[in-house]
Amino acid sequence: MIQHFIAMKLTDKLILAISLTIAQAFAPSLIGAGGASSLCAQNREAEEISKAAADSAYAQENYSEAAQIYQTLIDSLGESAVLYYNLGNCYFRQDSIARAILNYERARLLDPTDDDLAFNLEMARTKTVDKVAPANDMFFVTLFRSLVLSMTVRGWKILGISAFVLMLLGAAVYLFAPVLTAKKMGFTAAVLLLIICIFANIAAAQQRSQVQHRTGAILMAPSAVVKSTPSASGTDLFILHEGTHVQIVDDSMREWVEVRMSDGKEGWLQRNEIEVI
Repeated sequence: MIQHFIAMKLTDKLILAISLTIAQAFAPSLIGAGGASSLCAQNREAEEISKAAADSAYAQENYSEAAQIYQTLIDSLGESAVLYYNLGNCYFRQDSIARAILNYERARLLDPTDDDLAFNLEMARTKTVDKVAPANDMFFVTLFRSLVLSMTVRGWKILGISAFVLMLLGAAVYLFAPVLTAKKMGFTAAVLLLIICIFANIAAAQQRSQVQHRTGAILMAPSAVVKSTPSASGTDLFILHEGTHVQIVDDSMREWVEVRMSDGKEGWLQRNEIEVI
């Protein structure tokens, strides 16, 4: 497994090096075509300065100021696992546990492989009131979920493309090798690489779907009563407290959402009591 991740990181570096070489080769023409390269460089420099300011504020324990800068960067530049992680750290330092968990969860959606992020998320969860034991899943379901989350979407894409190219090479060996042993090895390799390619695409699609269609949410209110029906007059089922993770089951109503707990319990919460991951 360690060798596999090292190989993936080396592949990322190779792609990055090729991309940089191409960019440098076309740099003059890009600058001549309206100064787009210069504008991108300015934007990147401004981003680095802003992040440096946020990092400096965090190091000086000005967590509120750092959180504002990180949030501004997210609003202007788009989602980033690193920025969400840092923002979560700011809220954690301010004992705003619900917002810390929310941003850690958002970071984990984008990068489920970060061990530091996973550790901080678990630390934040220990400070919540509700300790919900997850329902036991089938072994193969747990295994599939673990495999899907073992790499990022980008990692699965790279693995899928690499496996496809190598599969073509294996097929070529099977078709054109003069020796029977080489043909068998080529055929076996092509089949295995085809399976890897298919799984990599499924895993990438699964992760992409989780990012694009988010059903997880965090309870932001200090406490909330889960109702049996989407009405204030509904029967009280149980009480949840801030920082608790819920799964949205029904999002069709304006003021209420039906949620499910990780232990299987279901009920209705007011929409303004939760925030979608």
